[in-house]
Amino acid sequence: MAKLKSFSKEQILTKIKFENPWWDSGKIDPYYISMRRRLYFDLFAPLIYEKKIRRAVVLMGPRRVGKTVLLFHLVQDLIDMGVKPIQTCYLSIENPIYNGLSLEELLLYYLEISGQKPTDQLYIIFDEIQYLKNWEIHLKALVDSYHSIKFIASGSAAAALKLKSNESGAGRFTDFMLPPLTFHEYIDLKGLSSLVTLISKEWKGATRNYYHAENIEEFNQHFVDYINFGGYPEVSLSKEIQSNPGRYIRNDIIDKVLLRDLPGLYGIQDVQELNSLFTTIAYNSGNEFTYDELSIGSGVSRNTIKRYMEYLEAAFLIKVVHRIDINAKKFKRATAFKIYLTNPSLRSALFSPIGQEDNFIGNMVETAIFSQWNHNSDFIPYYARWDKGEVDIVCLSKNKQKPVWAVEIKWSNRYAKSLSKLSGLKSFCQKNNLDRTLVTTLDIEEIKGDDGLVYDFTPSSLYCYTVGRNAVEDKQQILSMGISH
Repeated sequence: MAKLKSFSKEQILTKIKFENPWWDSGKIDPYYISMRRRLYFDLFAPLIYEKKIRRAVVLMGPRRVGKTVLLFHLVQDLIDMGVKPIQTCYLSIENPIYNGLSLEELLLYYLEISGQKPTDQLYIIFDEIQYLKNWEIHLKALVDSYHSIKFIASGSAAAALKLKSNESGAGRFTDFMLPPLTFHEYIDLKGLSSLVTLISKEWKGATRNYYHAENIEEFNQHFVDYINFGGYPEVSLSKEIQSNPGRYIRNDIIDKVLLRDLPGLYGIQDVQELNSLFTTIAYNSGNEFTYDELSIGSGVSRNTIKRYMEYLEAAFLIKVVHRIDINAKKFKRATAFKIYLTNPSLRSALFSPIGQEDNFIGNMVETAIFSQWNHNSDFIPYYARWDKGEVDIVCLSKNKQKPVWAVEIKWSNRYAKSLSKLSGLKSFCQKNNLDRTLVTTLDIEEIKGDDGLVYDFTPSSLYCYTVGRNAVEDKQQILSMGISH
């Protein structure tokens, strides 16, 4: 019987060298150099340069949001900051040639081929680390053993990574979540930032940044493009992929996440049921659901749906938003709730892109705006619904759980022209002592007052841009103050 062959040491060393071309050239691949950095890079990089705290940094997020590109941009930044190219090593754990090797074995191979010492200031990157069983135990051991080395790990099975990082990495890992692109980042990546100008608005003694577009029709078209293609950097920049986004995204989202990542983590037996539920939610993103309605629509039993929703939320595919009543009181038993995709372009990839006049555009505008709020980890959105009205987004104060502000999302100008159509919003504001509210429109930008209530009308595209931009810039401001997230 022939003896099974395994990869030789020489083959492994050759592969490691191949994955790190900057050792010879001093630069990463021109393909990655040509790509603009995500704005999240400025939030991620300081965690790598932090030397006082001995922790590995675990970069996690949904598939196809640009994690690997961010890592290569990090390599170039390290080189530009004076780190010798040989002192940074990138290893893609999903590569079959590394199968069966521990993280420490890979580290020792790198030290051998590079001539570096374990006491040197080195940067080791393990990409797609979830492909190694018990990776969190391996990584924790490295952090404890090699004090001069900064370890960076990344992975797309976000639910699994988060779970294991919390269980085993306490005090040893710093998690960094890379979400889908904000609309602000999409505009930045496309080189369209000149379309918007900054305006500041004061309210109750606080100044917040808002933005204005001279050509709102053009800006709205980019907003619809963002809804269809904008969550993924590669899709955003490629007309070829946009011509068939389903083929590109379905493989990574449906096949890898729903059929492999989640079943592997949670022991899900019937992957077709999970797929059916997710497809039902994706098609109806932004709608109010009940467990019974979901069960009928997807063919999945009520008890199973609850578990599957937890899995989908842990995988950062959906966001469940809970309901309050007109008095801003929460329900003891949540029988109804809204569900949004965390990335609006998932829907167009699964079904088909939509236009400005599409019947479902209102839901997807709402989904896009909610996806921006997902970038603010401190904010828990609610929606209000009662017999005679509804409000799309309500912010409750952390201490008293009283409404701080309320927003109504519309992809239409008719509400700005007829305030009587906003009677539900008016009732909620008056009931909860709010003297100002924001309503989004198609393209009208103005302020109106009626019966003691001020309505701030803003185009949905600009509001979406503002929320996404403020979320990232607020994080940058906190970082610059030296406050750790």
